[in-house]
Amino acid sequence: MSSSPAIAAASAAVVALAVANRVLYKLALVPLKEYPFFLAQLTTFGYVFVYFSILYARYRAGVVSREMLALPKSRFAAIGLLEALGVAAGMSAGAMLPGPAIPILSQSFLVWQLIFSALLLGRTYSLRQIIGCFLVTSGVVFAVASGSDDGHLLSGVKFVWPLLMLLSSAFQAGASILKESVFVDGAKRLQGKRPDIFVVNSFGSGFQALFVFLLLPLLSNLRGIKLAELSGHLNGGAECFLNVGESPIDCGGAPFLPLLFILVNMAFNISLLNLVKMSSALVASLTATSAVPISIYILSLPLPYIPQGAKLSTSFMIGVVVLLMGLILYNLPQSSKESKSD
Repeated sequence: MSSSPAIAAASAAVVALAVANRVLYKLALVPLKEYPFFLAQLTTFGYVFVYFSILYARYRAGVVSREMLALPKSRFAAIGLLEALGVAAGMSAGAMLPGPAIPILSQSFLVWQLIFSALLLGRTYSLRQIIGCFLVTSGVVFAVASGSDDGHLLSGVKFVWPLLMLLSSAFQAGASILKESVFVDGAKRLQGKRPDIFVVNSFGSGFQALFVFLLLPLLSNLRGIKLAELSGHLNGGAECFLNVGESPIDCGGAPFLPLLFILVNMAFNISLLNLVKMSSALVASLTATSAVPISIYILSLPLPYIPQGAKLSTSFMIGVVVLLMGLILYNLPQSSKESKSD
């Protein structure tokens, strides 16, 4: 494990990039509001090319060794499959759930991580850390739910759809814990040296792209795009992204805003995996989750291309306070007894 100052610096970078990532995603969808599926596929398949290009450069520079590249690929395949299934399950549920319910149900990600970390990595957590984790989750639920309508959020919704959204979070959480296990197992195989993050990013993204490609007919159908219309939709998305041709919709802000989002999203993914390598998947997720209320606050302000602001409720402030209490509780200095169990 790295030193506390290094982890603190890496955590600060994750929070800053997580906020920028969420805000820029909203801005990127201003010109691509009709083509979110195109943006999702562009990031999925584009990152494979970028990550492997960086991996090759680092291999030529001697940063990545042959032994790192020779690590067993079964875990990378499992990571890619879980992330692809997470996307498919999330899209299926997202099409049937009310908007505010989606980010709320997605907060089960932290709970799944806690469970999988204990089951797959054999980690044990103190009661204080478990309570801290649940406070973070509760705080985000309060903050995100602050803009929802009164009444039962899931009234009239079949039980299978929220269950499927919870399953989507479980897939994503399982993938994140497997990434951590790659670093742990890789250190044993590499005589104490942990694998380079671009080895994990590249092969994980490569397998994810493969499984997303195999699931493409299903994923496009879930977005309301028939298979016969897929090529036309992707062509239209490409034209809007490049802001060329005669698009029937206003693509103002492209390609600058989508490109800026892609760059920041890539930097966020790299910084998040770096924090996983330095600490653990759960610490990385807790850190990234703390950016959610900050992002909501920024998105409530008048922004370029999104001039309309929004007023935040009292429950939002309560959620922020609860979240901060959870983070403080989880990260309090451990006693010697707790550190032995962690």
